[in-house]
Amino acid sequence: MSFKRSKSGAAEKTLSPQEQQDKIGEVRKILGPIVDKFTALCSDASILRYLRARNYNTKKAAKMLKSTIKWRLEFRPEKIQWDDVAQEAKKGGLYKADYLDKQGRIVFVIRPGIQSTNSSAMQIKYLIYCLENAIWNLSSNQEQMVWLIDFQGWSSSCVSLKVTREAAQVLQAHYPERLALAIFYNPPKVFESFWTMVKPFLEPKTYRKVIFVYPNNPMSRKVMEEHLDMDKLEVYFGGKNTVGFNYEAYAQRMKADDKNMSDVFDSCCSSPGFMNSEIHESVLSGTIDSEDEASSDEAVSPKIPCSQYEPNEVHVHEPKLT
Repeated sequence: MSFKRSKSGAAEKTLSPQEQQDKIGEVRKILGPIVDKFTALCSDASILRYLRARNYNTKKAAKMLKSTIKWRLEFRPEKIQWDDVAQEAKKGGLYKADYLDKQGRIVFVIRPGIQSTNSSAMQIKYLIYCLENAIWNLSSNQEQMVWLIDFQGWSSSCVSLKVTREAAQVLQAHYPERLALAIFYNPPKVFESFWTMVKPFLEPKTYRKVIFVYPNNPMSRKVMEEHLDMDKLEVYFGGKNTVGFNYEAYAQRMKADDKNMSDVFDSCCSSPGFMNSEIHESVLSGTIDSEDEASSDEAVSPKIPCSQYEPNEVHVHEPKLT
């Protein structure tokens, strides 16, 4: 085991492959019988993401993973379909690009200056839908995504602090280590005060992945060229793609993905595969937690309405194993 210093000065552990495997085994022991019921969430790759998010503290990683299992049972993110969020997607404020970055990672385009609805719950729901879809489409050698955030037309009234906080909590608590890089493109001066308010909601590992890019800065241009194909990149990011977001084409892509995902889920659950009721109840009640209190560095799950996804019988669909 060794340590490296982050930009903030915090010490981050770096473990050898064998040390990582040992930590994964420790987390599985803490989790107990639920490991066999959630094979994708408790895969080596998944547990390792939770370990990295908690700097290889096995108790904290196990607690964080249990929280995600409980959240997925309650919220049922895999049940969200395109028709549930299509209205939120219509103006192109958030979409998955039809190109990858130069490392083959999925790219999300976010344009906070475009607000599609006034419902914070719908905005979070659409974000979760996009994350689930992106994870489904990740190639076998990728597990992270790139976010491109265009600040054209942005003002402090475009995005509420409440939505920003809830989005950060969902991402950090239930999709750890999924963000590779976030490029903030041409944020206005007024954004500095908003960023000062948002930054405390973010874990250090998250905000260290943020890069501020400005179109008139030659070094910024190099950053964009280093990570992205300028011929495919949209013009509002300084690229050459004048087409931008096409709602009809995007809707067809999402509907096709919905069908493929549903077919796989239906095939996996064609025979009875309900969780043991005792395990299910223990997960929801939190009785299998190894610690009674959340650690100070853990993100708290936001209270998002989930009643429409609460099943009478519990099939647990999980993100695909990577």
